[in-house]
Amino acid sequence: MLQYILITIFLFLGMIVYFRIAGKYNIIDKPNERSSHNYITIRGGGIVFWLAGVLYSVCYLPDSLYFLTGITLISGISLWDDISSLPNRVRIVVHFLSISLIFYGLGLFSQLPWWLIVLAYIFFVGVMNAYNFMDGINGITGLYSLVILLSLQYVNHKLTFFTTHDFINYAIPACIVFLFFNFRKRAKCFAGDVGSLGVSFWIITLLLQLMLVTQSLIWILFLSVYGVDTIFTILHRLYLKQNIFQAHRMHFYQALSNERKFSHLKVSAGYAFVQLLVCIIIMYSYEHYREWDWIIGIIMVAILSIIYLFKFRSLSSPSHPHQN
Repeated sequence: MLQYILITIFLFLGMIVYFRIAGKYNIIDKPNERSSHNYITIRGGGIVFWLAGVLYSVCYLPDSLYFLTGITLISGISLWDDISSLPNRVRIVVHFLSISLIFYGLGLFSQLPWWLIVLAYIFFVGVMNAYNFMDGINGITGLYSLVILLSLQYVNHKLTFFTTHDFINYAIPACIVFLFFNFRKRAKCFAGDVGSLGVSFWIITLLLQLMLVTQSLIWILFLSVYGVDTIFTILHRLYLKQNIFQAHRMHFYQALSNERKFSHLKVSAGYAFVQLLVCIIIMYSYEHYREWDWIIGIIMVAILSIIYLFKFRSLSSPSHPHQN
């Protein structure tokens, strides 16, 4: 317990130091017509996940070398992008390189056929970017990630041991520290790309470890709430013939917070709560009804998809701007 208290204190101090640096070098987020906030805020507070990753890796070298290199690469390029916008091709190359390090460290290149590896690249790079797209209101990244990490820790303790407990435990204080500064009506900081991509990289590594040990893909549904929102929003924008790579305000959480005027904190808590229910059902079905777990999973995704359709009621609000 003392170990984790010290880790939390270190991360708090790290955040305070970063705030000073961000203030000095003007690493801030200015609101625009696509933003869900209306005040200047420090950007890049999610660097706390990189700090926690470094702490863990130093304690577990050399086994953690590939993870340390991967999270440093993706956090470094993401912080650079937070400070000065980079071309998409530069960021994507680093995303693929970071995922390659994890694939190599886990031995995927020798375990899977080439075509499955290609699909895995596309899927997990997509997951990281979806995580980044969903980081748009106070608390959503921290709460959602905390739910997934706690669920993974339960699996690791109660269902099947797939990684060191500390590999999850070091990420949990990072979430708590970040939420202390972000889960507020007026946030002290935003995660930035460095935070959303850093924590998604950590979670992807954990999910890959779990799927390899259990030989089951059902754990992908630990990301299903974000997944349904992201996929259906992309389809909606394609239908409207919009450029899906440009910023927008068409995610369900944005419709709830911007059009229906629900508070950011309530919407973020709602997303986390729904994902918690999904995780509980997945874990219960895996433990007690393993032969039915995918059927249960498909039913859950179908229900989430139906819930997503309620977004269009929010978009039809008089306060919503006309879509071309």
